[in-house]
Order: sequence, then structure tokens, then C-alpha cells
Amino acid sequence: MSKLRNVILFAIIPCFAIASTFANAKTAQEHLQQADNYRYKTGSNKSVTLVKQLEGEELKKSSLYNVYSKTGVGSLVVFQSTAEKGQKMLMQEDKYWMFMPRSKRPIRITPMQKLLGEASVGDISSLSWAESYDVTWINDNPAENTDETVQLELTAKVSGLSYHKIALELDKTDSFPVKADLFLKSGKLTKTAFFTKGQINGEVAVTEMKLHDGIQAKQQTIIEYQSIKELDIPNKLFNPSYLVRNNLNDY
Repeated sequence: MSKLRNVILFAIIPCFAIASTFANAKTAQEHLQQADNYRYKTGSNKSVTLVKQLEGEELKKSSLYNVYSKTGVGSLVVFQSTAEKGQKMLMQEDKYWMFMPRSKRPIRITPMQKLLGEASVGDISSLSWAESYDVTWINDNPAENTDETVQLELTAKVSGLSYHKIALELDKTDSFPVKADLFLKSGKLTKTAFFTKGQINGEVAVTEMKLHDGIQAKQQTIIEYQSIKELDIPNKLFNPSYLVRNNLNDY
């Protein structure tokens, strides 16, 4: 009887271990939501973003932007560099507008509108992956994956996003984003993003996103997230009629 009991116990223990592994494993959606927390803040926020275009190690050009975002309302990009002063971009769901100084009418643009180097409008707007994309595993067996990263495939929920699909690689331990291959609706790989871990306001966050197009190997575009702070942004800042008439110097 004692031998039989030992056999049963040895048979049961691995089952509990396997069950525990699956119970503690994150789902694809949980990985994605945690990755979002490093690069996207819900609520009402103002962030300062610097975009740099480099060739090798040499800085060729840079542009500074203030980005105002409000969950459920939209994102507004205000150009701060001297040559672009007065320009603004508004993003609401899949609609994008450009506002030029002294123009009384906004211009409809796409999220792929280039800003500087490989950085487009959609790259600097505040966009939640978890809200905007459906997610599935790329790993065939994620619970048994022994790699240091997990791979997710994101598919756009609406047609107006910058990228139709994203092949996203996250750190398996903390879900921090490592790399993202960005695909157009045609299936073409348009560029690859690499993410840098640092701190903003004392919290672990994505502090840089480096963009490469895969063709011009010596060139890269760096999007540097310099600061972010909570700000009670009035809804009128996301109204096209208001933006046409105001320069937003008070914000």
C-alpha cells in the first residue's frame, strides 16, 4: 500500500506543477496590456517628444513636439521647432487633420504622413495597442516557450491605423516591448522599431523608439520621449474649429 501511495503522489505532483505553470502564465492580452503601460498613459496628459534623424552617429535634423492626449477623445500634436511653429495635427479615432499657420481650413492627412525621417504622424500620436488591435500568439506553444521573449501578432481593428499588422516581441519576464515589425495593409514590412527601457517620473517606461526602414542601413530615426505629465486638457483643444482660430500658446 505504501509503494502504491508513493506512485500516486509522484504521478500527481507533476500534474500540479503543470497546472500551476498554466495558471501563472499571462495571456496574450495581458502581455499586451502590460506592454502598453510602458509607452501609453491613460487619462489626460501632455508629453514632450523629440524626433531626431541620424546618419550613422551624426545628427542631421531634429524636431520638437508637444503631444496632448485624452483617453476616448483624441491626440493633438503641436509643433515646437522654429521652422514649424504654428503647425498642429489632430488625431481622433481613424481621422487625421493638419493645421497650417494662417490657413482657415484643416487638411485631411493619413497616419502615414511623414514628419521627419522614418517618423510618421501615427508614430508620435498616443495610441493604445490593446485598444486598437486584436492580439494572438505567434509562438506555437507560448506556455512552453523557453525563449527570453514572447511574440505577439497585432491586427488592426479599424482600417485607418498606421499599420495593419504588427509583429511584436516582448520581454517574457516583464512584458517590456523589445522590437516591433510594422506592416502595411498590403503585407509589406515598412519599418522596424526598437524600444529603449528607462525611467520617466520614476517609473519604468519606453524612453526611446528607434525606427529603421531596412533599406538605408546607415540611417535611423529616434523618437525620444522626454517628459510626460498629467494635465486637465479641455475638450475644445480637440475641436477642429477651435484649432483653426487659436495658436495654443497658453498650453
